[in-house]
Amino acid sequence: MESLSEGDRAVLKTIFDPFQPLGPSDIPDFPAFQEVEETTDAFEEDRLEPNVLDIVKKAIVCAEEKNFDESFRLFHKALKQAPESPSILNDRAQALRLANRDEEALKDLHLAVELSEGKGRAGIQALCQRGALYRWMEQDDKAKEDFIRAAKAGSSFAKSQLVALNPYAAMCNAMLRKMTLKANRP
Repeated sequence: MESLSEGDRAVLKTIFDPFQPLGPSDIPDFPAFQEVEETTDAFEEDRLEPNVLDIVKKAIVCAEEKNFDESFRLFHKALKQAPESPSILNDRAQALRLANRDEEALKDLHLAVELSEGKGRAGIQALCQRGALYRWMEQDDKAKEDFIRAAKAGSSFAKSQLVALNPYAAMCNAMLRKMTLKANRP
């Protein structure tokens, strides 16, 4: 086992745990997705005033309880105090998605990506969330663009989504699952 390459070890890891996708993060030499350190030291949330963070937390709770009118009122209040906050826009986009208002969520995510330039925690989250929304809307080319940007910034979620979007990787994972299930049957 010591003479195996990193790639061989990654393949074996997938064979023994087929429910984990084989992806670029498993293969260190995969050039397109070398880890990139985040360009910001402090998270944007750390720069928001505590009272704004409290409003956002209340808005999230309201959204989780399906009290959307109050949730959006609170998000509006928070954005009045921090109008260029990508993290608040991300959170509101999630609430909008819960309310089945995908087009409005997409607008918030566009603005969050623009304001953050796709960098930092909020920018990466916006790219991932927008990519997931594009997948939901069956716009896989746009989803792939967002996941590539987020993966280059170090998002393991984005990397796994890129693997899922790759038909060859999906086919290999499906075959491995099928073989493993057959092998484990009595």
